Amino acid sequence: MADRYLHFTGTAPGRFLTRGLGLPQPAALRRWSLGTPSLDGPLLHLTAGKPVIGDELRTLLGTTGLTVTDRAERPAGILLDATDVTSAAGLADVHAALHPVVRSLAPGGRIVVLGTPPSPDDHHQAAAQQALEGFVRSLGKEIGKGSTAQLLRIAPGAVASAESTLRFLFSPRSAYISGQVIELTAAVPDPVADWAAPLYGRTALVTGAARGIGASVASVLARDGAQVICLDVPQAEDDLIRTADRLGATALPLDITAPDAAERIAAAAPGGLDVLVHNAGITRDRRLANMPADRWASVIEVNLDSVLRTTDALLRAGTVNRGGRIVATASIAGIAGNNGQTNYAASKAGIIGLVRSLAPRAAADHGVTVNAVAPGFIETKMTAAVPLLIREAGRRMNSLAQGGLPVDVAETTAWFAQPASSAVNGQVLRVCGQSLLGA
Repeated sequence: MADRYLHFTGTAPGRFLTRGLGLPQPAALRRWSLGTPSLDGPLLHLTAGKPVIGDELRTLLGTTGLTVTDRAERPAGILLDATDVTSAAGLADVHAALHPVVRSLAPGGRIVVLGTPPSPDDHHQAAAQQALEGFVRSLGKEIGKGSTAQLLRIAPGAVASAESTLRFLFSPRSAYISGQVIELTAAVPDPVADWAAPLYGRTALVTGAARGIGASVASVLARDGAQVICLDVPQAEDDLIRTADRLGATALPLDITAPDAAERIAAAAPGGLDVLVHNAGITRDRRLANMPADRWASVIEVNLDSVLRTTDALLRAGTVNRGGRIVATASIAGIAGNNGQTNYAASKAGIIGLVRSLAPRAAADHGVTVNAVAPGFIETKMTAAVPLLIREAGRRMNSLAQGGLPVDVAETTAWFAQPASSAVNGQVLRVCGQSLLGA
């Protein structure tokens, strides 16, 4: 369903009326397309404190496709290197660097603050680096005009691991992500032969791929060069085949909760999987006092237990190749909770627990990364059926004052899936426009 309010605020009368009434004024977001593959304008490179990693970082920033500069009147992006901020006094350098330029950021611009993980041994450094998180989350709520702000933490000496992440954050692909913290490991990125098709030669399987977010994920992975296997329940076979045919993909009608699901997935991918996307999910909403056991059990079974079983089985069998990527779909409901969704929120919080526990072991034992996307209000047929007032609240209660699109989840999944994203592991990234829920 079209967001009529967003369209109205883009007109002159709409801007005048909403400004006068103090109503939200969402800006239309610029997403990736063949015609708009990158942001328009230069990338302003700033430093708080000493430029400890200046030369290496500047080289990486050049890979974003933006012109890197030390001063610009209307930058499309701003990168503040705050890795040298190790004390409360050092935070003054953060203010001094960004205060003069934040108003000059172009509409739809990107701000990325680069930090390091808080130290367990130096509480002054830990305090200063943790302060950057509060700073960035607040900045994301202030800048407006469809612009976003993120905090990127990199391990000391591991700047080279950040290329795929910087490319993603300083591009239209990250349009609906703001106020987030991403922490990279020191893992060496796998090479990418062609950044226009970074998944070329890789096989990906997407569950719940017949329609909605799953179909969009399958589409973006195929666009990026992957050979995709689209999986969904047999009841959705007609839609599944249509999606697969459109993408030149393989359709696999299969209930992911079936006892032999992992074996049948392995049979459908004789060369193994390089990307496994757990997207299938259901809702059976009711308040706990009114929720029968079958509604509870079905949601836990589909959304969580089947993910645990199939992931374990596919890793154990070696079906997920070394250098592979596992991406699961969580939800902000699993972070903030939601009225009438104790079962759904429990299942999605369980996905977060899975990711945080499995990620380091999967990397060490199998050479596989494990991450999750946590969507907020995404414009789908399901949200279109939500009552008007609740739907409008879902759209406006975030820093970008609008709902996201399935492609926003898909672009994030594709970034997780890239060979060069080896250092992105154990992350749960909210794709929610910086929702006020559980912010």
